[in-house]
Amino acid sequence: MALAKAKPAVSDYLVTQDWKGYSATEHTTWKTLFERQQAILRDRACNEYLAGVHALDVTAAGIPDFRRLNEILKASSGWEIVAVPGLVPDDVFFALLADRKFPSTCFIRTPAQLDYIQEPDVFHDVFGHVPLLVHPVFGDYMQAYGEGGLKALGLGALEKLARLYWYTVEFGLIRTPEGLRIYGSGIVSSKGESIYSLEAKAPKRIEFDLMRIMRTRYRIDDFQECYFVIDSFKDLIEATRPDFTPYYAELAGLPDIAPGEVIESDRLL
Repeated sequence: MALAKAKPAVSDYLVTQDWKGYSATEHTTWKTLFERQQAILRDRACNEYLAGVHALDVTAAGIPDFRRLNEILKASSGWEIVAVPGLVPDDVFFALLADRKFPSTCFIRTPAQLDYIQEPDVFHDVFGHVPLLVHPVFGDYMQAYGEGGLKALGLGALEKLARLYWYTVEFGLIRTPEGLRIYGSGIVSSKGESIYSLEAKAPKRIEFDLMRIMRTRYRIDDFQECYFVIDSFKDLIEATRPDFTPYYAELAGLPDIAPGEVIESDRLL
C-alpha cells in the first residue's frame, strides 16, 4: 500500500537570497524604481512608511541584502524577511506572518515591466511592505492577520479575509493632519497608482468599515475603483482584534459588493 505523502513544511518553501548573484542591470532597475517612487511619495506616503524606509536605510544603491535589513528589522520590531521562490500556499503565508516572518521574492522585474508586473517582485515586497514592519502597531497587525488567516482557512472564509488584506495592507489610505496619505504596499510601489489613489476623481474613498470591506470584491488588473481610509494604525488593529467567526457567519448571508459600488452606509471622503 502506498504511503500518503507528507505535507511540505513551511521551511520547504524558504530559499536563500543570492544577493551577490544580482546583475548590474537588476540593481539599476531597483535604482530607477526607487528614485522614481521616492520623488512621488515624499508628499503622498504616510510618515510611518517614510520613517521605515529611513530606519532600514533602504536606498537607490541597489537591491538590499536581506541579511542587512534583518539586523535592523529584528532589533526594531522582531520581524524578519525570509526569501521565497515566488507565491507560496496560503497556509504557509499565514504561518510565516503569524511567526513575524515576511516572505519576500528575490527576483526583480525587467526594465520593460517598470510600470506594471502582476506577480510581486522584490521591489514590491521590500520597498512596498517591509518599511511599515518597523512600526510596532502595524507589525502587530500583520502578525494578527497571519493568525487570523490560519483560522479563516479552517472556517472556509479565506475569500472574505483576503479582501481585508487587499484593502488595507496592499491598497490602504490613512487620514493625517496633512490630508490623505498612502500606506498600502500596492500603491507605494506603483508610480501610476501613487498619483491616482490620491488625486484622481474617479475612485471612491470610503471610511474604513470592516464588514463592508469583507463584502467588497477587488480588481487585480487595473487601478482600484475604491479605497478604504483608516484614521490610525491603532484604530485598524482595534477594529480587527475581535474573533471574526461571528462576522463570517453574518457575511455568509450578505451579497458581495462590486468594487465601484456605493452603498447607503458608506461615508465618502
